[in-house]
Amino acid sequence: MITKENLALGNSLTTNLNAISLHKKIILGIQHTFTMFGATVLVPLITQMDISVALFMAGVGTLLFHLITKGKVPAFLGSSFAFIAPILAVAEMSNLQYAQGGLVVAGLVYLIMAGLISIFGVEKIISFFPPVITGPIIMVIGLKLAPVAIDMASSNWLLAIVSFSIVTAVSIYGRGFLKVLPVLVGLLGGYAVALLTGNVDFTPVAEANKLFALPNFTLAKFNLQTVMMIAPVAVATMIEHVGDILAIGTTVKKDFVKDPGLNKTLLGDGIATSVSAMFGGPANTTYSENTGVLALTKVHDPSIVRIAAVFAIVLGIMPKVGAIIKTIPTAVVGGISIVLFGMIAAIGARSLVENKVDFSNSRNLLIAAVIMVLGLGGASLPINIGMVNFTIEGMALAAIVGIALNKILPQR
Repeated sequence: MITKENLALGNSLTTNLNAISLHKKIILGIQHTFTMFGATVLVPLITQMDISVALFMAGVGTLLFHLITKGKVPAFLGSSFAFIAPILAVAEMSNLQYAQGGLVVAGLVYLIMAGLISIFGVEKIISFFPPVITGPIIMVIGLKLAPVAIDMASSNWLLAIVSFSIVTAVSIYGRGFLKVLPVLVGLLGGYAVALLTGNVDFTPVAEANKLFALPNFTLAKFNLQTVMMIAPVAVATMIEHVGDILAIGTTVKKDFVKDPGLNKTLLGDGIATSVSAMFGGPANTTYSENTGVLALTKVHDPSIVRIAAVFAIVLGIMPKVGAIIKTIPTAVVGGISIVLFGMIAAIGARSLVENKVDFSNSRNLLIAAVIMVLGLGGASLPINIGMVNFTIEGMALAAIVGIALNKILPQR
């Protein structure tokens, strides 16, 4: 039975856990930095974005998020995996600066959603994104990346298998804090084997002369075609954001949907993404890895996450750190990507199961089928409005058609 005495004891324990000295906060902040590090640098490694810019902008984005949410939500914002496939597609068509432009607009989509929530309320807006839509979209994100992972791993299957095995082993058999660091441990283990087998090129380290220097920022460029390839992916990442905010709230036993409000958290995430992309960084997203640290340590003070953000900025202005990361062989990243990209697809399937989406219902089956085929099949729809010409394709087209079908087809 929950009594006033039990509640008082729980509040007292929480207060004692969070009222800690500065040097302990710094240590806990470093722990959060290590937790986000592996996944945050993996995105620029795959997309060829600048690693130092990604780290710097992860720190800046996190601080912006905390500023907008009044420092109430203990969330860390790192590189988003959801945009990897469209970034690679745009980079192949033109260059990364146009991909940055698409990410800037994707961040602005968050701002539109935040405004709609402020006007109409959370329930009405979320009704456009039920699990029958978000589940298949998340699956498409993961499956679309499968060829990228295999291509990277095939450059050296020995290293890929080693890093894959380490990530798998730590995820399944790891205990305590180690269990929340499978990506980082996999990177380090694969890198160690690469060193022993002579598969590491230290040229980038030799070329990085300065201890401290500003990252290699690049300004975003905008093109309607590339914006339409990237920005609609925000539909999926906003749902991911909602899930992360709910998970953080459950972990720390606070309702962040009400205070500071889902509109404020979306606003913070969107601005962080737009600012990051404007200067050469990837899209930002709230990190579940750091939520795991909150659950493990039971220390929920948001100031600790802000300390981690400062460390990320410091790492971003140290060229040697970025140079060392660049020496990680592609196959090591590929082996880890096999797990990560597969898990993204599996998470989409899990959301369908957990929300008990009934696929004996032809309506649900049809919506999911159309999203999967359009998203994976490379479908495209040319749009001509006066002098404006662009094409909606892939994941963007799948999301738009799925949302439309969900509203048009009758529910029984």
